Amino acid sequence: MKHRMLVVAVLSLAAAGCKQKTFPVTPPARTGISRAVIEPYLKIQASLANDTTDDIRANAGTIATAATALGAPATKIDTAALRLAAAAEAATPDMADVRDKFGMLSEAIDTYMTGLKLAPPDGVKVAFCAMAHRPWMQVGETLANPYYGKAMPTCGSFR
Repeated sequence: MKHRMLVVAVLSLAAAGCKQKTFPVTPPARTGISRAVIEPYLKIQASLANDTTDDIRANAGTIATAATALGAPATKIDTAALRLAAAAEAATPDMADVRDKFGMLSEAIDTYMTGLKLAPPDGVKVAFCAMAHRPWMQVGETLANPYYGKAMPTCGSFR
């Protein structure tokens, strides 16, 4: 019995000495997603809808930084944003690969928002491309498909 009490005491002291990493508080349900994530995301979406990769690397990096600040629930957003940044980094980025990585980012953001019951900001709509089988967010009333760009700009539907 004495041995057991000693072990419990040692473990308690060891646990007291460990510092637990804390993460920012998760936003309350029914609030919007962070503007620090959505604003650069919308710039990427608009670039891809116009068949360009302008500033995608920088905007994806901004999203990764913002996602890190959101803590563990946004880990998939951070990872997907870093992959998108890497795909867009090439001197001549492969548009299909960049769009694929954008799809991963869109899915990560959509899952994050759905899981935490977050709403898109005012004026931002969630759309879905049945051909690409992926969601995206955008502003405006007219679809601007980032997965097919100018070849099929209105492919998809708003949710």
